[in-house]
Amino acid sequence: MAPVKTRVLVVLGAAQFLMVLDQAVMNVSISQLVADFHTDVTTIQAVITFYSLVMAALMITGGKLGDRLGRRRAFTIGMVIYGVGSLVTALSQSVFVLALGWSLLEGIGAALVLPALAALVAGNFEGRDRAAAYGVLGGLAGAGIAVGPILGGWVTTNLSWRVVFIGEVVVVIAILALMGWIADAPREGEPPELDYVGAVLSAIGLGLVVVGVLQSSTWGWVTPRNSPVTIFGFSLTLFVIVGGAVVLAGFVRWQRFRESRGRDPLVRLERLRIPALRSGLWTFLAQNLILMGIFFVVPLYLQVVQGYDAFETGLRMLPVSVTLFAVAMSGPLLARHLGPRRVVRSGLLVLVAGAVGLVAVLKPAIVTTPFLVAMGVIGVGLGLLLSQLGNVVQSSVGAEARSEAGGLQYTAQQLGAALGTALIGAVVIGALASGLSHSISSDPHVSQAVKDQVGVQIESGVSFVPVSQVEAGLHDAGVPPSESAAIVQHYSDSQLQALRAGLMLAALIALAALAFTGGLPVTASEEDPDDAGPDEAGEPIRTGSP
Repeated sequence: MAPVKTRVLVVLGAAQFLMVLDQAVMNVSISQLVADFHTDVTTIQAVITFYSLVMAALMITGGKLGDRLGRRRAFTIGMVIYGVGSLVTALSQSVFVLALGWSLLEGIGAALVLPALAALVAGNFEGRDRAAAYGVLGGLAGAGIAVGPILGGWVTTNLSWRVVFIGEVVVVIAILALMGWIADAPREGEPPELDYVGAVLSAIGLGLVVVGVLQSSTWGWVTPRNSPVTIFGFSLTLFVIVGGAVVLAGFVRWQRFRESRGRDPLVRLERLRIPALRSGLWTFLAQNLILMGIFFVVPLYLQVVQGYDAFETGLRMLPVSVTLFAVAMSGPLLARHLGPRRVVRSGLLVLVAGAVGLVAVLKPAIVTTPFLVAMGVIGVGLGLLLSQLGNVVQSSVGAEARSEAGGLQYTAQQLGAALGTALIGAVVIGALASGLSHSISSDPHVSQAVKDQVGVQIESGVSFVPVSQVEAGLHDAGVPPSESAAIVQHYSDSQLQALRAGLMLAALIALAALAFTGGLPVTASEEDPDDAGPDEAGEPIRTGSP
């Protein structure tokens, strides 16, 4: 790759790295964030999920704005907003300001940056260089995930998590100073009309779905637990999720209506019939759902159950970081020898093995070597996925659809991240509550009065906290020592079972994702889709697709 192209990739890769680093840092710093803002795990989980939700809801709109403003200009504006958000986050003194800076401003900035980034790669690279560039970006995404736990853990322990965001401001300034290295990726024809109604419908629909999943641990899935409203005796959760699905169905109808009138939709639905694009998007969603779910569960085990600080947590996540980075960077070579479909399917099966292995080694006292091996296996599986999917999605469409494909790609990724944190987080908290309730209710050593007292507390909401905090709470409530010891043991056992439930769900999602890989290319395409000739129907040939 020529030096000029390498410089372009350095700038775009730095932006990709920043977008991923944030989430990894936040997940490994959960305990410190809870302490600094005097809140609980569920609240920080909501902030983390909101960040992904903002990006998921606005990513397609961000891609369209890139078409209208120009890809480089959209990228620049997005980086400015992202930098301001990082500064606000670093200076935040409340959860509200943290959510404003990190979840909202950084989320909006990323929604402009990432689709434009995908189009700028396509505009600055051609042929094999383009495939290699997407492979490197996948590796850098892996690097962000890899470095995040270590960097975040060390900085959080020795300095403050705020230092990471100050560093992000510096990197943003450097990227903006080097934007002259990057050529724009102009779009042929008139800029598309922005579908404002479609943008609102997609944002509301996605928002309702994720909010419903997130709140399920508090409201209950079906039976009301702490639901603000009950409908026909059922929890609000399912109604919110179904409401989101209905709005998304309305979004699809609106897109078809605009196309029938010859107006630009937010998403051209016929492109979703391209097998490689459709399979790539579904697998992207599953990949991030699994990734963020695991990266929610593992820090809880290391920090809350084992009592490690953020830096110690990062060190014990080092195997997943190293193997993920190494495998993700080998993407182009793997694709040439095995083909994207085989690599992705292998990655999903390796993820299943890693998650099940981790379930087996989750013990009250950590068994170091088996735990580190299981983490390394999970890193291999994630690296195999990260090495392929970006190039598959971008290579499935021509130049006119690059921003739209980028918007869809990152929407799938961020929706998966939001659902991963929310769904697996909800399962963990729900399993903790149900397991604790069942074990205490069946324990003859706990008096009925204490059972009733604890039952009321569980019904109002149980949190994933250190055992020492539970002991202190029982002591303050005047529970006799013998009964307190039994309840603490039940809580400790329920914590492990809840974490195992979250990991088993991740393994099941990886298995289910195999069903969506049929449209992935069998062999790596070395031909640029833009240069492929038309097929009999007049459509561009999607090389490498079955």
